Amino acid sequence: MSKFSSNGIVKLTLHSTDRFINRELSWLAFNARVLEEADNKAAPILERVNYLSISASNLDEFYMVRIAGLRGQVDAGVISLSEDGLTPLQQMVSIREEAAKLMKMQQQCWRNLRLEMKDFGIQILEGKGLSGEEKSWLTKYFDELVFPILTPLAIDAAHPFPFIPNLGFSMILKLRRINDGQIMRALIPFPQMLDRFIKFPGKEIKLILVEDVINLFLANIFPDFDVEQSAWFRIIRDTEVEIDEEAEDLMRTYQSALKQRIQGSVIRLSLHSDVPDDLCQMIVDEVGVDLFDVVRHDGLLGLSDTGELFGIERKDLKFVAYEPRATERVRELDGDCFKAIRAKDFVVHHPYESFDVVVQFIRQAAQDPDVVAVKQTLYRTSNDSPTVAALIEAAEAGKSVTAMVELKARFDEEANIKWARDLERAGANVVFGFIDKKTHAKISLVVRREGDVLRSYAHFGTGNYHPQTAMIYTDLSFFTCDPELCRDAAQIFNFMTGYTEPKGLKKLSVSPLNLRDRILGLIDKEVQFAKIGKPATIWIKLNAIVDPIIIDALYNASNAGVSIDLIVRGICCLRPGVPGLSENIRVKSIIGRFLEHSRVVVFGNGSELPSKNAEIFISSADWMPRNLDWRVEVLVPIENLTVHQQILEQVMIANLADVQQSWNMTADGTYNKLDSKNSKFSAHTHFMTNPSLSGRGRAIEGKQPLMPHLVSD
Repeated sequence: MSKFSSNGIVKLTLHSTDRFINRELSWLAFNARVLEEADNKAAPILERVNYLSISASNLDEFYMVRIAGLRGQVDAGVISLSEDGLTPLQQMVSIREEAAKLMKMQQQCWRNLRLEMKDFGIQILEGKGLSGEEKSWLTKYFDELVFPILTPLAIDAAHPFPFIPNLGFSMILKLRRINDGQIMRALIPFPQMLDRFIKFPGKEIKLILVEDVINLFLANIFPDFDVEQSAWFRIIRDTEVEIDEEAEDLMRTYQSALKQRIQGSVIRLSLHSDVPDDLCQMIVDEVGVDLFDVVRHDGLLGLSDTGELFGIERKDLKFVAYEPRATERVRELDGDCFKAIRAKDFVVHHPYESFDVVVQFIRQAAQDPDVVAVKQTLYRTSNDSPTVAALIEAAEAGKSVTAMVELKARFDEEANIKWARDLERAGANVVFGFIDKKTHAKISLVVRREGDVLRSYAHFGTGNYHPQTAMIYTDLSFFTCDPELCRDAAQIFNFMTGYTEPKGLKKLSVSPLNLRDRILGLIDKEVQFAKIGKPATIWIKLNAIVDPIIIDALYNASNAGVSIDLIVRGICCLRPGVPGLSENIRVKSIIGRFLEHSRVVVFGNGSELPSKNAEIFISSADWMPRNLDWRVEVLVPIENLTVHQQILEQVMIANLADVQQSWNMTADGTYNKLDSKNSKFSAHTHFMTNPSLSGRGRAIEGKQPLMPHLVSD
C-alpha cells in the first residue's frame, strides 16, 4: 500500500519498498525537466527548439533500450519485483501513462514554438496555404530532388510488406485504380537522406515539412490511382544487442549483432489520431506491434527531427558562442604538458576550459622520443578523433601503445570497431576488455624515460575522450604524476588487459572489485563522526543514483544526523526529506545550457564543509548497480591542495548555490523549479565568466577563492 496521501508521507522505513522511486519514472521526470527548458523564454528560440528535439530524442532512446528491456521481461513471463515493488508489467503500465503525458507536453510545446518562431521571422508553411509562386518552386523541387529518391511499394501477394527499420518513417496508402476501381495498398518509405524541413529560397525563412510536400504530389507518384486513405507512421524498435558471452572473437560477434539490431521487434508505433481504424489495424498487423504500444496523437511525428531547425543560420536566435579558455599553466610552460604536470597536479574544468589540453597530452606523448609507452581507455570518441589519431601516431613511431576499446558503448559500437581496426594496423595493442562488463573508466597513462628512471603521467576523467561532447558536457580532467596514483592506474590497465586483479591499490578504488565498499566505508565514517558529535557532512554530484545498497546507507546516515546534499542531474531513486528516513537529505537537479556530467563526492571528514580536511573524489561512475557491479570504473582521490580547493570551493559550491537552472526534488519524486526572484545565480554563467583555479599558473598568485562569500573560515 502506498505510503503517500494528500497530506504527504505517512510513514516510510528501511523495510518499505516505497522508500525507492521507480528508476524509469524518475528518468521520465528528468526528461520532463529537459522539456521545460524548451518553454524557458529566457533562452533564445532556436535553443528552445533544440531542447525539444533533445527531449524527443531522449524519449526515443528510452523506448529503444529501457522499454525494450521491460517488454522482454514481460514476454518472458518475469514477475520478479523492482526495488520499488513493481513487476515488469506494472512498471510498463505506469510508464505508458507518464510517457503519454510527456508526449502530449512535447506536442503542445511544438505548437507553441511553431507560433513563436513566426515572431522571429521563421515560418513553417502547410501545403494548403502556399502561394502560386511557392507552389511552382516546390513542384520543381519535388520533381528534381524528392521524386527521384522515393520508392513507392505496392503491397500484395507478390509484394509483401517490407521491413521498416528502427525510427523508420513511412506513409501507408489505400488506393483505387482509376480505370477499373481495383483497390491497392502501397507504402512510401521516407528516405533517410532527406531533410525533414525544406527551405524556400529568399531572404525570408520559410520552411515546409517534406511529408507535406509528398502529400501534395501523391498524384505524381501514383498517376493511375485515386488516394482513398493515407497515413504517416513511425516505428521504434528494440535496439538491445545480445552477445554470446562465450564468443571467442568479440569484434566479429559485435559486427554480426549490429546487423541484427536493425531487425529488433517494434516497441512503439506512432501515428496521427485521425488515422482511420482499418488503416491503423493494417499497420499494426503488418509491423507486428501490440495495440498497447500504439501511440496516436495530433502533431508532428518524430519530434526529434526538429533538431534540424537549429541549423538555421540565425546567430541572434542562439546562445552567444562560447570560446573555452586555455589551460594557462600549460601555456606558460611553452605547451609542455609533462613539465606542467611535474610542476603541480592540476584539473581542467570542461567545457569552460578547452579539451585541447587532453588531446595535447596524448599528442605530446606520441611525438616525445623519451616516451616509451602510452595506455588509453576509449569508451566514446568522435569519428575524427584527435585522441585516436595521436595514439596511431605513437604506435607508428614505435612506442608501446595499448588501447582499451569498449565495443559495448551503446550506439557507438560501429565507430569503436573502426578505430580498433585502425589502431591494430598501426601496431597498437588493442584490447576489448571483458565480455560481461563494460570498461567505462576514463584513464590515460604515459610512461616516459627521464634520466635513469621511468616516470609515469596520468589523466583521469569524468567524461569521454570526445572533443565534441567536451564542448557541452561539464566534466573534470585531472592530470598527475603522483607515483602511487600512476602505479594504481598501471595495475588497473593490467586488470583490463590481462584479467589480473590489482593487489594492494594505494589510492584508487575500482569497480566491480572495491568501489562500492569504498563508498560505503566513507559514508559510515561520516556516521561515526555524527555519533560522537562531530560535524558530519556529505556533498555528492552525480548523473544518477539508483543503487539500493548505497541509498539505504545514505538513509542510515541521515538518521544518524549526517547532513547530505545531492546534486543529481537525472535519475534519483532516493526520496529526500522524509521524516525518520531522509529528513537530512536534500536533492537538486541542474538542467541548463551545458549537460552536467562530472561526478564528484565530498566527505566532511569530521569538519564543516567546505574544509581543507574534506576527502574529495572524482569518478567515472554514477551510483547505479550497472556502474558498481558490471562496469570497470575508478574513484580517484583528490589530495593536491589547489585541485582540492578548486573542486570544493568552486565546482561544488557553485553547483550548490545555483538557482537559475536548479530544481528541488520532493519526497514524492516530483521536482520544483527554484524561485529565481531573489537570486539570479547560474553556475554555468559563473564558470563561463570566471577563471578556474588549479590550471592558472602564475595568474592565480594573490587571488582569492572563486566564491569567497560562500566559503566558511
